[in-house]
Amino acid sequence: MDTPTARSPHTIPLIVAAAFFMETLDGTVVNTALPAMAAGFATTALSLSVGITAYLVAMAVFVPAAGWAADRFGARTVFATAVGIFTLASLLCGLATSVPMFVAARILQGIAAAFMSPVGRLVVLHETPTNRLIEAIGTITWPGLIAPVIGPVIGGALVAVLSWRWIFFLNIPLGLAGVALVLRFIPVRPLPARRPFDLLGFALTGLALAALVEGLTRLGERAGSPVEACVLVAIGAALGVAAVRHARRAAAPMLSLASPGVRTFSYATVGAGFASRIAINASPFLLPLMFQIGFGMTALQAGVMVLVYMGGNLAMKSLTTATIRRFGFRDVLFFNGLLCAATLFACGLLAPGDALPLVYAVLFVAGMTRSMNFTAITTIAFVDVAADHRASASALATMLQQVAMVLGVALAASALSLAQSFHPGSGLLLADFH
Repeated sequence: MDTPTARSPHTIPLIVAAAFFMETLDGTVVNTALPAMAAGFATTALSLSVGITAYLVAMAVFVPAAGWAADRFGARTVFATAVGIFTLASLLCGLATSVPMFVAARILQGIAAAFMSPVGRLVVLHETPTNRLIEAIGTITWPGLIAPVIGPVIGGALVAVLSWRWIFFLNIPLGLAGVALVLRFIPVRPLPARRPFDLLGFALTGLALAALVEGLTRLGERAGSPVEACVLVAIGAALGVAAVRHARRAAAPMLSLASPGVRTFSYATVGAGFASRIAINASPFLLPLMFQIGFGMTALQAGVMVLVYMGGNLAMKSLTTATIRRFGFRDVLFFNGLLCAATLFACGLLAPGDALPLVYAVLFVAGMTRSMNFTAITTIAFVDVAADHRASASALATMLQQVAMVLGVALAASALSLAQSFHPGSGLLLADFH
């Protein structure tokens, strides 16, 4: 069997990135197609949104087990299986003839996604030499930057030209090719010593994350009672504390707490990196709304603006590795963080009368700083984590990224609601986005 050094160093990161792109894109296009899907099932979009919630909760529950599964069965086997199950679940979603069938298929998708992200990242960490880690992490982070931006465009186009079912059918050739590439290019590695399945740790951690994700999602979507949403968040936090206490006492915990003791990992996942991810994930939610509601643009015009933002993300990808190697993580994170904050502030100052070149420039630079920040904090999280702790570290990082994602949208939506409360007689205004 080929060794990692016998093939292009880009092969495995690109395979993993493609799988991540399929997963992330699927989650974003569904939101756009929800009204058309609801019409197909003869129900309301609000009723069908349970399919989105079911996916997120299923993913949240099973993410903690990803590290254990990779150690027990091998990262290659788990990753290939997860991609295969995700593909099968996509087929079932596209063939669904009722809401219960669709929700069941989405739950299966969520379970598969729970293993794809952390185990895929673990594969890259295992198979990438240290001197190429920045470049490899940069490759697998671009799906998280691009898919949320282009997802609504692709979803709208598929619904308009074909059918909402093609949103899921599109995953089938991608998934089958992904499984074949994983089995062809990712080598089999010796398994570490077996450790028992920590059922209590799995239950506490999974339920904590599920409650947090569900509560924050309700706050972000302003669905249901805000009191119920806050209660779910409180329950999730309490279960999280219990999970941490259990992990400290257990002989073989589901998630090792050794990685949070590593300074760089802690910085990137629970410190400043966590805060920056909140802002990063709020931007794709706020920008389309601001351009449509505040600027009076059509959905297509707003989409063009967001594509400029995505262009900045893409342009920065070719410069990320060289920039980090030239200036180091400390300087890049500090100065790029300042630029990122400045561009977000500049986005808040944009007005309908501004010249388009100025608006494009602000969005493009904002996209560049977002891309650099996303790549740098993701890479630095794992540079100092010991190899035998990477499985747990990858699962833990995925959990915290998921919380940051929904928290960013929830805080942005809550801020808009608060601003709107000062003029209850009207809808959202441009000033509310500022």
